[in-house]
Amino acid sequence: METSAKLYSLSFSNVKTYLFAFLFIAGNIALPQLCHLVPAGGPTLLPIYFFTLIAAYKFGFRVGLLTALLSPVINHLLFGMPAAAALPVLLIKSGLLAGAAAFAARYTKKISLVALLSVILAYQVIGTAFEWAICGNFFLAVQDFRIGIPGMLIQWFGGYALLKAISKL
Repeated sequence: METSAKLYSLSFSNVKTYLFAFLFIAGNIALPQLCHLVPAGGPTLLPIYFFTLIAAYKFGFRVGLLTALLSPVINHLLFGMPAAAALPVLLIKSGLLAGAAAFAARYTKKISLVALLSVILAYQVIGTAFEWAICGNFFLAVQDFRIGIPGMLIQWFGGYALLKAISKL
């Protein structure tokens, strides 16, 4: 399934970059708070990545990168979650997600389930390798693949639905 869409690559000199980043960061602050009401909601639903995917795919790498880097840091400063020890891995995975999503959008020029699945698998596989290198524990590094499948499915299908809904903006 593919949908044609208006996809952007906003520059750092464009005020819209910061406005959209602000909106997506707000989403990445609110969604984890809701998900943490469910036991193991964070590690299972992976909410901190959702709006980073949308931001980068729809508005390009710069909006995605601002969202990817500021969301976990602001969440940590406001709520203590994610834990400080988890921040480096989350920042790496979020940055990889922003890059992969922006690349896929620029390459395909469409909203596609196949492209979104490729983005999710790319950031997770490469991010898992970084996490393993950082923590030295393979079992811990593959946690997203062990318990985060529901979150990846939400990113895939929910991301597709939201991107499709905003495709003409």
